[in-house]
Amino acid sequence: MDAVQRYGAGPFFLNENIELSRGEHRGKPTDFVHSSAFGQWGNIMVEFTQQVSDTTHSPFRDMFQPGENGLHHVAIMVEDMDESIAHFATEGMPLVTRATTRLGGADFGFVDAIDSLGHMIEIYPKSDSLIAFYDFVRTASENWDGSDPLRKV
Repeated sequence: MDAVQRYGAGPFFLNENIELSRGEHRGKPTDFVHSSAFGQWGNIMVEFTQQVSDTTHSPFRDMFQPGENGLHHVAIMVEDMDESIAHFATEGMPLVTRATTRLGGADFGFVDAIDSLGHMIEIYPKSDSLIAFYDFVRTASENWDGSDPLRKV
């Protein structure tokens, strides 16, 4: 039995080689390139992410070395990035990464919740385009027959 039959998640939409127009990790510039595949599993969006650049200074390398894997983060949309960053900081979960993607200009950050939750929290501002993408992935999963489980964005 393959993963599609066993878990029923998908289909997944692959966005390869996501570059940053700017990035800062733990106070220093970073330029990690990563690929992500987004799919739906019931009410949960699933993102498989792989850092593809050799950059060692990144939120992904904080937790996993090349070839290692595991749960890296959960993600939430926020109304106000600065307010959310301040809130998490008061809870002992500091912002460690802030970046913007080159294509599309999506702003995002990683909050270090490793000590308390065992993973990071990704935050990004709520936007119409992001909500539309989430809706697109969810709609594709409805009545999905398991065919063509990996699709390029």
